[in-house]
Amino acid sequence: MRAQGSFRWHQDARLFAGQSEVPRAPEGQRDSFRALPATPTFDALTALTTAISQQAPFCLSDRPLPDDIACPPGAFLTLTGGASGQPKAVRRSQTSWIASFDVNADRFALTRRDSVAVLGRLSHSLSLYAVLEALHLGLDAHVLADQPPRQQASQIATSGATILYATPTQLRLLARGAAAPLPSLRLVLCGGGALDAATRAATGRLCPHAAVHVFYGAAETSFITLADAATPEGSVGRPYLGVELRLLDAAGQPTSDVGEIWVRSPYLFDGYAQGCSTETRRQDGFVTVGEMGELDDKGQLWIGGRRQRMVQIADQLVFPEAVEAVIAAHTGLPCAVLPRDDALRGQHLIAVVEGTAEAARPEEIIAHCRAALGPLAAPRRVYFRAELPLLPSGKIDLNALSNWLEGQI
Repeated sequence: MRAQGSFRWHQDARLFAGQSEVPRAPEGQRDSFRALPATPTFDALTALTTAISQQAPFCLSDRPLPDDIACPPGAFLTLTGGASGQPKAVRRSQTSWIASFDVNADRFALTRRDSVAVLGRLSHSLSLYAVLEALHLGLDAHVLADQPPRQQASQIATSGATILYATPTQLRLLARGAAAPLPSLRLVLCGGGALDAATRAATGRLCPHAAVHVFYGAAETSFITLADAATPEGSVGRPYLGVELRLLDAAGQPTSDVGEIWVRSPYLFDGYAQGCSTETRRQDGFVTVGEMGELDDKGQLWIGGRRQRMVQIADQLVFPEAVEAVIAAHTGLPCAVLPRDDALRGQHLIAVVEGTAEAARPEEIIAHCRAALGPLAAPRRVYFRAELPLLPSGKIDLNALSNWLEGQI
């Protein structure tokens, strides 16, 4: 008998790796932990569904895992993106995701007529979540990882998928590569980073019949907020159903200004099975990952950035994420902003923009940032790269970019 609160492969759901259907595994009971390679996709899906059918705890990874890593029955591991530090293995109960499957089914009126398309590898928690949600609810799932965007778009059109889970980077690449719009999509669920205005507009043209919802969260917290068409530009939306938020100042007291975001919900992780973070803390049932933000009087959350990325320039505290948002809105191009030591002011900022200096002139970017953010928060210099380095999660690899910058300055 299947344990209550464990992942399942609903009898109505079918699963595809590209055009190849994944066969259904026999059910059973095996409690031993499974470390599963995330590629190739067909093999990864076969191993994943076998683990689900046999109620075994598991972790999908692009890299070898330590021999002693494990988690108990009823749990599983996901890996953090590692955008600015070493990746960590997050341990959580299967019920922590199942709880949000039910919320999404109701919120988005999901039915067995829907089918889900996923663009990323299963080592990324967004992709894994989408597949497990579809299988649990009885929806077909199409995993299109490691295919060029043009082919991904073609298979979405051929399959008639109605729901797309993607990161902003994946949406940007899909919009560039698609040969034609994708009218079958009725819902785009975007996570893993801020959705800039240019990518949102491109997504609207690519998916003309789709409502676009952006969710904010972390591997440790899962859903925190959800944004829709009525959400003010720049906000990440209101708390997801079942989420309670606290904003605390440096003294640990509630604040109505910018504060550290603390979350309590049924969707929280249990702890780290590998690695650790001094930014991640627990208190009174709440968890923080060191993200800073502010709630307005309508309950909309506005993100400042990660506390560990915050820099001090002279007497001003600056979030590089805020500068990135201003540059992306002005240029319509992906970018990253990184700090460098400064003998006079302590630190200054450098921007790296995807594209060429002809597409977005550096002096214009700097002038725009000075006008929008002030002279201290504006980048000192702007560099360009044909492509920004990415992690498997689709986030910009800040460590790789910082190393590249060392050779440019």
